[in-house]
Amino acid sequence: MSETVSLDFEIKSPIERVWHALTDPTTLAKWMFFETNDFQPVVGHHFQFRGKQATGWTGIVDCEVLKVDEPHRLSYAWVTEGQLGQHRATVTWTLTASDNGITQIHLEQRGFDREAKQEIDGAKYGWTHQLNQLRDLLTPPDMVQ
Repeated sequence: MSETVSLDFEIKSPIERVWHALTDPTTLAKWMFFETNDFQPVVGHHFQFRGKQATGWTGIVDCEVLKVDEPHRLSYAWVTEGQLGQHRATVTWTLTASDNGITQIHLEQRGFDREAKQEIDGAKYGWTHQLNQLRDLLTPPDMVQ
C-alpha cells in the first residue's frame, strides 16, 4: 500500500492561464521548485525537472507525461531518489473552472511508501509553497485578498 498527498487550491485566474502555467516550460520555471525543465504536454514525452542538489538528493526528477486533457487534467510519472531509495510516484493535476473566473486545482501525488514520513511531509510542504507561488504569479494584484 502507498500513501497519497492530496491538495486542493483555488486561484483567481482563468483555467486557460492556469493550464499554461502547468504546461509551459518557461512559466513552470517561474513558480516550481525546479530551476529548469524540458517539459512538453505530449503523452509519452520524457522530461526532467532539475533543481539544486541537496544532501541525499541529486536535484533531478525524471518524468514521463501520462495524460493530457487540456485544460482539465495533466498527469505524469515522477521518479527521484528518496528517503527509502528510489521514489516512484504519479503527479496528477485536475483543473475546474468556475463562472467567476476562479480555477479550482486538485493536486495528487500518489506512490509514497508509508514509512517515508519525511518525504510525505516534504511533499505537502513543497507543493503548498509552489501552489502559493503559482497563485502569486497568476493572480492580478487588484484581486489579491
